[in-house]
Amino acid sequence: MEITVRMIGALQLFISWLLWPYYFILSLKRIKPLPPIKSQLLEIPAVELARKIRHRQISSKEVVEAYIQRIRDVNPILNAVVEYRFREALEDAEKVDQFLSSTNTDLATIEKETPLLGVPITVKESLGLKGYSHCVGSIARKGVKSSDHGESVENVIKAGGIPIAVTTTPEYCMSWETSNNVTGVTNNPYDPLRTPGGSSGGEGALLGSGASLIGLGSDIAGSIRIPAMFNGVYGHKPSPGFVSIKGHFPNSTDHNFNNYLVCGPMTRYVDDLKPLLKIMAGEKAAGLRLDEEVDISKLKIFYKEDAGFSLVAVPVDWEIKAGIRDAASFLEKSYNCQVKKANIKELEDSVEISTTVFLGMEGIPNIMKMSQKENEEEQNLYHEIWKSYFGKSDYSLSALLFMFILKYNLFIPRTKYPFYCKQNEELRTKFNNLLGENGVFIYPTYPIPALYHNETFNRIAGIMYTMIFNTLRLPSTHVPIGLDRHGLPIGLQIIAGEKQDRLCMAVAKALDARFGGWVPPPSEPIG
Repeated sequence: MEITVRMIGALQLFISWLLWPYYFILSLKRIKPLPPIKSQLLEIPAVELARKIRHRQISSKEVVEAYIQRIRDVNPILNAVVEYRFREALEDAEKVDQFLSSTNTDLATIEKETPLLGVPITVKESLGLKGYSHCVGSIARKGVKSSDHGESVENVIKAGGIPIAVTTTPEYCMSWETSNNVTGVTNNPYDPLRTPGGSSGGEGALLGSGASLIGLGSDIAGSIRIPAMFNGVYGHKPSPGFVSIKGHFPNSTDHNFNNYLVCGPMTRYVDDLKPLLKIMAGEKAAGLRLDEEVDISKLKIFYKEDAGFSLVAVPVDWEIKAGIRDAASFLEKSYNCQVKKANIKELEDSVEISTTVFLGMEGIPNIMKMSQKENEEEQNLYHEIWKSYFGKSDYSLSALLFMFILKYNLFIPRTKYPFYCKQNEELRTKFNNLLGENGVFIYPTYPIPALYHNETFNRIAGIMYTMIFNTLRLPSTHVPIGLDRHGLPIGLQIIAGEKQDRLCMAVAKALDARFGGWVPPPSEPIG
């Protein structure tokens, strides 16, 4: 435990307390809801859509048209798209329909070779879609296009997926709120006054609104799972090394970057999660044994409602705690699983462990080195932070604050790096021994539902629930468990041992039967 870190946490909670009246008044504001979902095509899982398209029960073109129209309906409210690919997507869909009407290839072969044939997809800007924006929210990179598909994106396109849009991120993906000086602020479909999370916030917002079906995201500290929670959808952080991160920007020269950053699937329906991961992983998918059946009744279920007692941590909402208990009880009663409340005291120090290990990487991109106006030495970080409050900086406030944290290592002495690295490895061993090949751990994804815009600055410690599993290199699936008392999505994450991704997804599917998965956002006025 670091006293300075805990003091910062206490200060953030105090600021949140001071701002409570402001957010309460904000919650009374009537907001414009999303238009209702009109097409039934928007409520069919991807695997089922692909089957219907192969059998020519529906055309790829009409599916793509339905999603294009939905994006046009909701994006003026969400602002989740960096660049559209509508015309090209319709051309791709027409080619699919022409192929299916004339081919002699049997359906089994088509399914095997192109399991997503004709299904629309969306792509997080940082992953790279050839010919489309790759600036990742940075003014210095404005106009930069991806020269190639990212490798995981390429795999999905080869499987027949049709990209229809590139989605928003924070600047350099350096925030848990999707806002930057190029595309502006992305809003939450359940309440546009709130954030969809980050850094895969654009993907989360489109998925939650029903404007995307399957999305490709990336996660280095919760960047798939937090948006999945805030937008009420599924998201999986794979075991590292199985889904290629080639083509992703930003990146790092540090060898540990490949252990902490992963690309992974985000879906509205649980049945699409495993097939999409298998496609994204390509030839390496075999190492995850995703096709093996999982007998839920033989799994050991461990759960924990929070990281442990702390006066300065962000408290876990009581409805999320109740959902975790409900999930554990459901698995015990419905599948006769062994269920046990876990006592992992080390998780109380998740902030110090994961932050120290993460910030200890070499080659983390410095946004100020990208400036086209002046040399880094001529810029002043504090001056830029001050300017950003008045909208005068080329850099977003969230990215600048990340650079501040990086500069001072969250006020954790750098001499402590070996100590916390050792703690991280010991905790990694403890989890792998505990879970083995037949155990999962149920834990909060984030302690509270979607935050109001800019409230993330006072709730940064909430990432302790996701970031630790990046540094521990464990797979994790976010599972939506419905809406809270305010109509906001809540959920939990399922963690398994290394390379046991299939266990996470099997439990996610089981819990889908209990909680019902994605719930469409309201289409009536709120407030």
